Amino acid sequence: MKPSSSQLDLFIEQAFPVRMAAERIDIDRFRARLKRAMTRAIRECPYDRPTIAARMAHYLGLPNVSKSALDAYTAESKTSHDISLVRFKAFVRATGAVWLWDVVVSDDGLLLLQGDEARLAEIAYRQQKIREEQAQLKALLATPVTIKRGRK
Repeated sequence: MKPSSSQLDLFIEQAFPVRMAAERIDIDRFRARLKRAMTRAIRECPYDRPTIAARMAHYLGLPNVSKSALDAYTAESKTSHDISLVRFKAFVRATGAVWLWDVVVSDDGLLLLQGDEARLAEIAYRQQKIREEQAQLKALLATPVTIKRGRK
């Protein structure tokens, strides 16, 4: 049996989920989620912690970033050690985990588009505009036009 086009499949994950901004900012929850995500990024990264710290230092133009600082940024128990935006950017570059930006913006109802995905969004936007114009044209064509000029 062919599924209805109006019926959603519960097992298909959306490539571009629609998000709504959270009503309030829960800093503790956000902090914990970000630290867990950064820990995952380190786990999935081909480099060890000292190498990641060294790569961060390179991107920041600093002589070094200590492994202990990196550990503090990712330890959920260290609530007083939040990573700055500049250091976070260096961390993302050092680990190659660009998906971390999506973790940061998701509570605000935003979605990270990477590279050519933005063009895909633009295509869908233009197609929607075309459909709207076609609907307006169809409505105009539905009523016959009576031309009175030139009649006697």
